[in-house]
Amino acid sequence: MTDVSDQPVGVVIASVGAITPHGGSAEALWDGVRAGRVAISPVRGLPMGEYQTTLGGEVTEPRPPGYDYAPGCDTRDPSVDFALAAAEEAMAGSGLRVGADIPAERWGIAYGTCHAGWRSAELALHEVREGGTPDWRRYTFVPPQAGAEALSAAFGLKGPVLSVNTACASSAHALAHALDVIRAGRADAMLVGGSDAFTESAFAGFSSLWSLSERPAAPYSKDRSGLTLGEGSGMLVLLSRETAERTGAPVVAEMLGYGLSADGHHETAPHPEGEGAARAMRSALSVSGLTPDDVRYVNGHGTGTPKNDVAESLAVRAALGDSAEKTALSSTKSMIGHLLGAAGAVEGIVTVLALRDQVAPPTASFTEVDPQCGLDPVAGAGRPMVLDTALSNNFGFAGANATVAFARPGGPGAPPPAVGPDEVVVTGFGVITSAGEGAEALWEAYAAGRRQGAWEDGLHLARVEFDRSAAGSARARRRMDTISQLAVAVSRAALDSADAVDDEDAVAATGVVLGTGIGPMESAERFTVPVLSSGARAANPAVFPATVFNGAAGQVAMALGTKGPTSTLTSGHAAGAAALGVAFDMLRAGRAERLLVPAVEALSPAMLDAYRGIPLFGSAAGRRYTLAEAGIALVLERRSSAERRGAPVHAVVLGHGTASDACGIGRWDPSGDGVERAMREALRGAGIRPDDISAVWANAAGIATADRPEQAAVDRVFGEGRVRIEAPKRVLGEPVGAGAHLSAVLAVGAWRDGAARGPVIVNSASLGGTHTSLVLSPAPLHGTESGR
Repeated sequence: MTDVSDQPVGVVIASVGAITPHGGSAEALWDGVRAGRVAISPVRGLPMGEYQTTLGGEVTEPRPPGYDYAPGCDTRDPSVDFALAAAEEAMAGSGLRVGADIPAERWGIAYGTCHAGWRSAELALHEVREGGTPDWRRYTFVPPQAGAEALSAAFGLKGPVLSVNTACASSAHALAHALDVIRAGRADAMLVGGSDAFTESAFAGFSSLWSLSERPAAPYSKDRSGLTLGEGSGMLVLLSRETAERTGAPVVAEMLGYGLSADGHHETAPHPEGEGAARAMRSALSVSGLTPDDVRYVNGHGTGTPKNDVAESLAVRAALGDSAEKTALSSTKSMIGHLLGAAGAVEGIVTVLALRDQVAPPTASFTEVDPQCGLDPVAGAGRPMVLDTALSNNFGFAGANATVAFARPGGPGAPPPAVGPDEVVVTGFGVITSAGEGAEALWEAYAAGRRQGAWEDGLHLARVEFDRSAAGSARARRRMDTISQLAVAVSRAALDSADAVDDEDAVAATGVVLGTGIGPMESAERFTVPVLSSGARAANPAVFPATVFNGAAGQVAMALGTKGPTSTLTSGHAAGAAALGVAFDMLRAGRAERLLVPAVEALSPAMLDAYRGIPLFGSAAGRRYTLAEAGIALVLERRSSAERRGAPVHAVVLGHGTASDACGIGRWDPSGDGVERAMREALRGAGIRPDDISAVWANAAGIATADRPEQAAVDRVFGEGRVRIEAPKRVLGEPVGAGAHLSAVLAVGAWRDGAARGPVIVNSASLGGTHTSLVLSPAPLHGTESGR
């Protein structure tokens, strides 16, 4: 396994880039924020007649990026354009050359977004309504992973590529996961950030919740009346301190640590006392070696809604104690609006530049103190202040909380010694597939070679049927879509399998890292289609909260009472594998003792129409391909925790690796180079040789142009014909982001049924050339018995 040193690797921020309502650069953003200028005005890029407001923080100076991610397509996606433009500035500002200063394989991406390319989906749906046929490439811009893979290709970055979608906390989560990637030694540099663009759905949705203000948002002010939506992107270049010193790269600030938590309270409203947010803040302080007295500035989530601002103020008081009264708490959103998935990155940039220039940013439009908030909002313009450290808060729908801790170069904050290395084991699983409910049904179907699914209008589909009462009462299920019901049902079953479901303390301490590639398309269609056809008055406020990708993880937290670190990974068809890798790193770093890792996918009509429109699936090439629904959850746990509880141990996760082809949206390297690098990195992390592997559980799903590169890579790593290859997706279907979970459960069944009891590799890949490999070993297997 990857060694965990006594002291965590230092991580620094070398450069930043932004495109926001304040202009086309990070310095333009900072100049506007520091002066307290409000860049909120009537929106010109969307029809605004039916919403609560006509105002927004709109990007009025778009800067077309240099990289053409859609050659031959006459449309582009604004969220992807924003991300690329901000990244160009950040990469140039670092002064680093990919390949010369840092190998391309040691550069990664962590990308956060809330709505991703949903504007492209809206425009495609409009075109269909008008009788047209959208360019099929427009559909490929929609998933969150598309932006991440466009960034990878634009700069030739071939290291780990992750996309994360935790609503308004998305890019703060991206910063957190990037920090872990560097500290785990998986990359020397990470391009990190987020992007979101205006959509009709977002304005209609927030209007339906009566959350928008008719004037620029006035966070923390007594007369505040709601939030203002914004758009744009922020990107940061993170380096290990050793890499910065070796290359002579600039150092703007240090990233010390982060805290993540779940409220487990409500789909949209925060815990009224800010309990979950306070836990995220305390965790960020603890892992960063800070005390409340070290913090004099917090860049707040500060949306301007009555409940959110009060809850955050209470959370700051709970986390900082008496020191809160001496701490400034201001909101960048008062000047540029709420940039949703990009907010964490953009507000992180503001925080970093505040440390650089020793100026606390202001809260604009503030008029009167609200006694329920009452902390120092830095009203008006920026205030000179001695700032050694600062926190940045971001909280999202479904109760996703994130706090990131920054420091000026050489400032205080010394992360405590890392938690000692401990094996990560699988202690439980819950399974729902088209083969039935439970692992036994899955094992039997695969052993018998029963191909799942049936033809439906040109696609071979494998659908699930399950007892939905496992997701909760009929009343609770009314606010859940299918993926949320799947997530709750399989997570409950996994905790029961791990002997943890009846232990309230164990459940409360458990976190959730969920993977989904398709995400909440059922809810997104149910909400958006009426809005596009009938206007904003058709917006359903009961459905809108379920349109965020992390809604399913939030429902798990609310239904089961989990409150530990919670995140949602959206790396396309490799989403579940990405979630398992992120969970592994968090457990190894001691961020949690136990994590539920569900992967869930459900098919929806418009999503299936999009698949039919993409030549790869709708042509003869896709005839051997089955698209499947599934819900599969694994419980990952530190071995010491499992042993204390006397929990069953089904497998050991020895290591993982992720690599990018850097070929672009919907493209991959036909040579299989990325797959090979992912497998070799997983083997290196596991500390074993190719000859130690007893089987490869392949990603192969029946599309030759994707399967052949993997086969070539397997032959190079293990030797042609020298390792057993299992291809379960060719029988059971491709469950999109749940593929790694499918193979992991089948591997356990194979060991049980007499297959060679040796380590196996599980491969997953997105359809844009992001490859993740995991090494699993049967239990009990530890110490020298594992061959490490």
